[in-house]
Amino acid sequence: MPGKQPLFSFGVISDVQYADIPDGHSFIGVPRYYRHSLLVLQRAVKTWNAHKKHKFVVNFGDIVDVNCPKDQSLNVVMKVVDEFEKFNGPVYHMIGNHCLYNLPRDKLLPLLKIPSIHGHAYYDFSPTPEYRFVVLDGYDISAIGWPQDHPNTLEALKFLSEKNPNTEKNSPSGLVGLERRFLMFNGAVGKEQMEWLDGVLQDATKLKQKVVVCCHLPLDPGATSQEAILWNYNEVMDVIHRYNCVKVCLAGHDHQGGHSVDTHGIHHRVFEAALECPPGTDAFGYIDVYDNRLSLVGTGRMESTDMCFDP
Repeated sequence: MPGKQPLFSFGVISDVQYADIPDGHSFIGVPRYYRHSLLVLQRAVKTWNAHKKHKFVVNFGDIVDVNCPKDQSLNVVMKVVDEFEKFNGPVYHMIGNHCLYNLPRDKLLPLLKIPSIHGHAYYDFSPTPEYRFVVLDGYDISAIGWPQDHPNTLEALKFLSEKNPNTEKNSPSGLVGLERRFLMFNGAVGKEQMEWLDGVLQDATKLKQKVVVCCHLPLDPGATSQEAILWNYNEVMDVIHRYNCVKVCLAGHDHQGGHSVDTHGIHHRVFEAALECPPGTDAFGYIDVYDNRLSLVGTGRMESTDMCFDP
C-alpha cells in the first residue's frame, strides 16, 4: 500500500536491564551487555526524536537488571527513566520482574509514572479515536514486588507450591510442556484486573476501537518459549477472544523475540531484548499503525514484522 500514510506511529523497546556492572551471562549462558544496553536506549531515543513523527514510546519492562547492586537500584532506575524522558513525547512503561527485584511497587510505579490504584499497574490509553492500548500488569499475582504478607504474594506462593515441586521455584526441572511457565519470575493477572479488562474491551467494542494489548509477559505459546509465558495466559486470552476488537498483543520478557498468529487471527509479537545486543548493535524499533495492520520497523536485532488483520 505505497503512499498510504499511517494513522500514527510509536517507538518500542524492551528489556534494557541496565546495570553499571561488567558484562555477564543469563542462567543458560547467553551473553548480557549490562552497560551497553543504556547506549542502545540512548540511540533509540535519538532515532525516535529524529523521525519527528512518533506520537509516543512504549517500554515493555525490565529497565534495570536483578544484578544491579541493591544500594544503587533507586539511582539506576532514575537514570534509565531520565534517558526515556529525553524522548519528545509521552513514554508508557510497564513493570517486569527485574524492575520488581530492585524496587517495591510503591517506589517503582511513581518513578515510571504508571497510573496506579492500590499498587496495581494496569491501565489503558487512546492515542486516537480509532485505537486503544491496554497495558496489563503481568505481576498482579506475584511472589515479587508486593509486601511479603500481601494477599497477592501469598496467593502466588500457594500457586507455585501446587504447580512447581522444585525447591528452587525458578527451576523448571521436571516440569513438562507449558507447565514450565510455573516459575517465580513469571506471574498472573488477578480477578479484579480480569474484570477491568473485560469492561475495557466491552467499551472499545461499543466505540468501534481496535485494541493493542501490551504486557511484559507473552500471552501466546506460539510466540515465546514455554518458560516465559504468563501463568494464566489462557484465561486472559479467553476474555480477549470474546471480542473482535483486539488485533495485536505485544510483549517483552523472552529476550530472543518471536511472532505468532493465534486461532482467532490475533498477532502476538514478542520483542528482542536491548540487553543482549553486543556493543555496536541495537534492538529497538517503531510501529506504523494503519486501519488494517501494524507494521513494525525494526533496527538491528529487532526484526521488522507486518501484522495484517481484518479492519
